[in-house]
Amino acid sequence: MRVKGKQYRTIWPDADDPRIIHIIDQRLLPHCFEIEKLTNINNFITAIADMHVRGAGLIGAAAGFAVYSILLDSKKEWKKNLEYQCRRLIKARPTATNLAWAVKRQLAGLSEITDLYQARETSFKTAIAIADEDAECCRMIGEHGSAIIEELSRKKAGDTVNILTHCNAGWLAFVDYGSATAPIYAAAARGIKVKVWVDETRPWLQGSRLTAWELSQEGIAHEIVADNTGGHLMQHRMVDMVIVGTDRTTRRGDVANKIGTYLKALAAKDNEIPFYVALPSSTFDWDISDGIRYIPIEEISADEILYIKINDADGRTIRERIAPENSKAKNYGFDVTPARLVSGLITERGVCGANETDIIRLFPEKRV
Repeated sequence: MRVKGKQYRTIWPDADDPRIIHIIDQRLLPHCFEIEKLTNINNFITAIADMHVRGAGLIGAAAGFAVYSILLDSKKEWKKNLEYQCRRLIKARPTATNLAWAVKRQLAGLSEITDLYQARETSFKTAIAIADEDAECCRMIGEHGSAIIEELSRKKAGDTVNILTHCNAGWLAFVDYGSATAPIYAAAARGIKVKVWVDETRPWLQGSRLTAWELSQEGIAHEIVADNTGGHLMQHRMVDMVIVGTDRTTRRGDVANKIGTYLKALAAKDNEIPFYVALPSSTFDWDISDGIRYIPIEEISADEILYIKINDADGRTIRERIAPENSKAKNYGFDVTPARLVSGLITERGVCGANETDIIRLFPEKRV
């Protein structure tokens, strides 16, 4: 990804001291670009739970490095400490399956190791592999997804392809490239004219704060719209396709994503507009079939709805209550879009239908 023309990833070990892991503190964007250092498991849990880092792929990569950090602080009975700290880590964000996936992958690789120093070396290599694979998967999602945009461009005789997205499934949500944005970046790099409608994505405003910021860095044409504008745009044929990301997808194609995604899918279905979900395979939950019944939905602090918080250009935080003092609020972080509303899943292995048969055709090793 580019920030003022310089290449970054969203997470990386310090070049001189790999015990230090760097992240971009996303709470401060778009006005402040600040790099934070994580050095222990409590740092990682806070960063994941309090949204310093967020997004399926980046949470998974952060979890990989978090396990390495646990081992750096472990001494005697290190396996007991590892198990205990990993349980704490997984609880930091229960909806995003990449977190538990990364922790389980680390633990599997460490299961036969008895020497702590060897465990640290193995864990670090695994964390690097998780991050590198995430970036490569997103790059391939871009390759496969851009073909869809290119086909729409041909149908429009080269006119601009208008794409609606929701929340941030860009490079800020992954190690690089992003999922929903990867096809957009790849299409733009090929000279295809694209424009992105960016949902502001209340209450955390990941669209207006994060997606718009990174699209600006990449020079992609875009406009921010209120969350409830998508249906109007679709009715008036101002949207050619919808691309969103996902925090967890079932083996039958149900998709959990930022709250409000389901409503966009309904509007797209009603207006016969293709609705695609972009995801690396690490975001599949192969143990769940029915997403509405079994995907856990996080309930986040009601303060996000009751108050508005802004970080200004000087780094100051402004927090004001916008609701009556005696009013309460419910703040569900995600909703589930049923597979029947999804036109296709864009993965690193290709595009498939949102159904178990097509998904398993791409991932035959997951056949039960």
